[in-house]
Amino acid sequence: MNRLANRRRPFFLDLRAIRLPIGGVVSIMHRASGAALSLAVPCLLYTLMLSLRSEEDFAGVVAYFSSGLGWFIGLGLMWALLHHLLAGLRHLGFDFGYGEEKGQARRSAWITLVLAGGLVALIALAGLLGGGA
Repeated sequence: MNRLANRRRPFFLDLRAIRLPIGGVVSIMHRASGAALSLAVPCLLYTLMLSLRSEEDFAGVVAYFSSGLGWFIGLGLMWALLHHLLAGLRHLGFDFGYGEEKGQARRSAWITLVLAGGLVALIALAGLLGGGA
């Protein structure tokens, strides 16, 4: 009777104690970046509409994305796009049978993270040197 009672008790899952492998982290970030990009599409379309409406609105959009917050949001969206693209290519490789071994999967996960972060860092550096933010 005591064993049956223990099975019906709620199970507390401490998410902070779970140590996901790097492939799991990249997979969750792939989903999160896809969700962020999906939610950003209406805002980006509105921004495009504003930039095409008049010269004053275009100047306002340029001023916003040249400001600190706009520049940071732009870099975040750029990271989401690059990470989602690279992680998607990684998952596509899995579908074709490439990189399924544990070592290869771990290596491709690290490459995905480093490449997405490195490309965003280069874009940020180019924006700073080119007079961006």
